[in-house]
This record gives sequence, C-alpha cells and structure tokens, in this order.
Amino acid sequence: MEKNDYLKYPLIWRKDDFFIKIYASIPNIATGILITTDKATFIVDPGDGILRDLNKDVGAVTILKVSDIFISHGHHDHVGGVWSLLTYLSVMRKKSALNIFYPKGCKEIESIYRAFIKVYGKELSYQINLKPIENSKSFNRNSVSVKPFKVNHRELSDDGKNSSLVPSLGFKFIYDSKSICYGGDTAYCESLVKYAKNSDLAIIEAGAEDENTTDLHMTILQATEIGKTARDYFLVHVPG
Repeated sequence: MEKNDYLKYPLIWRKDDFFIKIYASIPNIATGILITTDKATFIVDPGDGILRDLNKDVGAVTILKVSDIFISHGHHDHVGGVWSLLTYLSVMRKKSALNIFYPKGCKEIESIYRAFIKVYGKELSYQINLKPIENSKSFNRNSVSVKPFKVNHRELSDDGKNSSLVPSLGFKFIYDSKSICYGGDTAYCESLVKYAKNSDLAIIEAGAEDENTTDLHMTILQATEIGKTARDYFLVHVPG
C-alpha cells in the first residue's frame, strides 16, 4: 500500500448500528471523529473544521444529540474545534448536558472551558460538565462502555532535543459486544498493544517521520503490526 493511501479521508467503519467516521487525522492540522450507535452520539478529538464537517455530513439535529466529547490530549490539532462547537450548541439552543472527558492535567481543555464560560456563561443554553480522567476505570455512556487507558505521547522541549510526557489517553469503546480502540497520539506503548488486540476496529496513529522520531510517534511498520492484531484497522495521522 502506498503512503498516500492512508491519507484518503473520510474513513468509515460500521458494524450493525455501531458507526465511526474519521473526517480527518492530519498531523499539526486537525483530527475529527464521530461515533454513533442507536443510543449514542459522541465526538472524539474535535480539531479545527469539525463543526463544518459535521454540519455538512449530519446536520444540526444530530449535532445537538452529542452527549459526550472525548479528548485524547490537548494539542491544537485535536482540540482546535472545541470553541466553535461549544458556541454552535448554544446558538442552536441545546438543552441536554454535554460531558467533556479528558486526561487529568490537560490544561488546554480547562483553559478553553474557563475562557468560554467567561464569554458565554450567562447566555449558555446547556450545561457543560468537565470530566477529568486520572485512571483506567471503565464507565458507561448511553449503553457504550468506555475504557480509557494511558498512552505514551510526548512533545519536544524548547531546545528541540529533549521531550516531555503530556497528559494523554487512548479509548476503547465497546457496544453490543463490538469494540473500537482509538489510540490517539502515542509512541509505541504496551497499553495500546493490549487494548487494540482483538478489537473489531483499531485506529492507530503512524505519525513518525522517520526512526529518529519514534519517541514521539509510531512508524507505519510499528502501527501496522499493532493494527493487524485487531479484526480491522485504520492507520491515521500519517505525515503527508
């Protein structure tokens, strides 16, 4: 398979009424994922353009059904669309609460929330519940079991040589005996190996430019080896 074959978005997978659409997963630009069942509507990593993509694809009725947002980490290509999405939900007079699940210590989400409430809090039509995650305990949302797990995502320090760990998670979504494992951004880690195995779909990032950047991301070879342990897999976040 040629490298460019990994870059043809959107990526779509469905098994019965368990559905996922990856509108984009482009390093340093944007990610955006929609997950639905007959009972649930989730957004994962709403990067820049997520509102445009959702409006064009599913429209206001479905967008207003979104009950939960899942954030893998706070880098701009994964949270750049949060502000516009929150604003749209208020303009469209959403009434039901919205939960935002994110790794504890993710300062980007907390900063966006504080700023948003400062600007729009008095006119907000719905409640926003921040849900920081600090362990790997499973929980249920609208008949979907969600298993968060820590991954190994790092960012370069200012000197461009060293790196530091950022708060980051993967998520395994299980519905009606079917499962989707989303690793977010991560270098190779055993937790992703564990939860990707035997999943119906594994979504694995392959963002390493070369062998010198594997402390930050995985190579296509590494990601493929993990993906093959699932029944089906997508490689995402592949550099163009």
